[in-house]
Amino acid sequence: MITLILVSLAISSCQDEITTTHTFRAMVPIYLEMSDVRARTITIAPPQELENPGKIYLYGDYLLINEPTKGIHILDNTNPANPINKNFIPIEGNVDLAVNSNILYADNYVDLLAFDISNINNISLVNRVEDVFTQMYQHDTGQIITFRDSVITSENPYWGCVNCAFFAMDGSMSFAANFSAAAQSYGTGGSMARFTLSSGHLYAVDETSLRVFDVKDPKAPKFIKPIDLGWGIETIFPFQDKLFIGSNRGMHIYDASTPSSPTRMAVYEHMVACDPVVVNEEFAFVTLRSGNFCVNNINELQVINIEDPYKPYMMKSYPMLNPHGLGLADDNLYIAEGRHGLKSFNVADVMKIDQNQMEFLESMKSVDLIPGPKSLIVIGPDGVCQFDYSTPSKLVKLSCIDVKNPVTVQ
Repeated sequence: MITLILVSLAISSCQDEITTTHTFRAMVPIYLEMSDVRARTITIAPPQELENPGKIYLYGDYLLINEPTKGIHILDNTNPANPINKNFIPIEGNVDLAVNSNILYADNYVDLLAFDISNINNISLVNRVEDVFTQMYQHDTGQIITFRDSVITSENPYWGCVNCAFFAMDGSMSFAANFSAAAQSYGTGGSMARFTLSSGHLYAVDETSLRVFDVKDPKAPKFIKPIDLGWGIETIFPFQDKLFIGSNRGMHIYDASTPSSPTRMAVYEHMVACDPVVVNEEFAFVTLRSGNFCVNNINELQVINIEDPYKPYMMKSYPMLNPHGLGLADDNLYIAEGRHGLKSFNVADVMKIDQNQMEFLESMKSVDLIPGPKSLIVIGPDGVCQFDYSTPSKLVKLSCIDVKNPVTVQ
């Protein structure tokens, strides 16, 4: 018996201690003096690998890819089968972008920056409009409070952090991108953009408002005013003389025929869910999805009749898996289904969209896309891919730019 006890003690003393750790992705608060940020010189950097790409934007033969809160990659996309990474503009706090007549607009925390990109090898900062995105951040004693996307490891499965914003390790809360109607001197963004251009004006939405800038002189943007929209604003899409603003409660339609002072025409309301939107002359196509901060278990495509923009109404809804961004090219609708893949539909008959699915590329994880003049550009957790879509029903992959640290989306 004594021998047995001794053996038992010897075995237990040789066992390794096992520690279980838990990994969280959190938006950790960072306190900054904006005066310090403004004092730093922005020096154009050589090309860098994509780590966690956010918004995508197409301007002429250039593809711009935002690295959330870090800056913007610029690629020569003359040949979509072989995009060439040219350089990187480091911009702290950057989430959105738009280009007007070779002037790149980008947010820098609470400021709007304007860069001259007419010579891609000699990019220069030409203007800064201060304190225009103040609603996006809290101000206290001269500091701005922003958040940094951080990965935190803890032995506590319920790790806590005061004032941290949490989201699942899938990282899809990410800053995915928005589709804006193109004009001759403007670029094209994805369907989850918060910046867009129309009629010599830049429009930027934050969580509660629409901010209007006069950019008729592209190098000298002038902030005009904010317009209160209510809570939960997410995306903006211009079409003709109207602005279609997606929120997690519905779609706002604004008359922008007087560009400096858009006025509300109608609000189409739905259940609370994440909501990007694209439109044509007759219909708005809206995706609703569950996951992250998009509450309610709704995953569907809604078709909204907007022939009378003062009285929008739903024509029909179609179940989806987990739709994110979307893009419309003629009668062809492309929908990013998150980790489930990429879908395409012919929508000539909006009452029979489910009967006219063209493809479902399950291997192409996707969060947003741009139907460009040369290629369909799709962004997902693994990178940015381009497809020849000259035959809409049969996408042909041209190229993919891999990311350094891929994440998993819902």
